[in-house]
Amino acid sequence: MNRVFMIAEIGINHNGSLSIAKKLIDAAAKAGCDAVKFQKRTIETVYSREELDKPRDSPWGITNRQQKEGLEFGRKEYDEIDRYCKNKGIEWLASAWDIESQHFLRHYDLKYNKVASAMLTHRKLLEDNCRRTKIYIYLDWYEYNAAD
Repeated sequence: MNRVFMIAEIGINHNGSLSIAKKLIDAAAKAGCDAVKFQKRTIETVYSREELDKPRDSPWGITNRQQKEGLEFGRKEYDEIDRYCKNKGIEWLASAWDIESQHFLRHYDLKYNKVASAMLTHRKLLEDNCRRTKIYIYLDWYEYNAAD
C-alpha cells in the first residue's frame, strides 16, 4: 500500500537561527513527518543590486541585503542540519533558487529535491536538476523520479 510522504516546510522560518531550525526539525519529527524542507539562495544571483540596496528595517539591519543575508544558511549551518537530521532519523531537502545553490546542495547525500515554485520556468536550472540521477524531484504538487 502506498502512503503519503509528509514534508514539513521550514523554508526560512528559522529566522537565521540554527537553534530555531533544530526546534522545527524536532517538531516535524514528533509530528511524524518524513522530511523537512529548507530554502537555499545565492542572494546576489536571485536579487538585483537595486533590490538588495532598498531600505528595510529588520533584526539584521536596514537593507533588504542585510535581511536576506541574516536569513540565509551557509555550509556550516547545513553541515549541522545534515548531522542533526541523520541523528533524528528524518530526511531533509532544500529548494534551490539558483544553479549555484543547487550545486551547493550536492555536497549532501540528499534523496529528494524540490524545485522552488518561482523557478519552474527557469530552463537551465530545471535541465541541471534533471541531470541528477537517483533523486526524487518535486515540482509543486507533482513528484518525478529522475532515475526512471
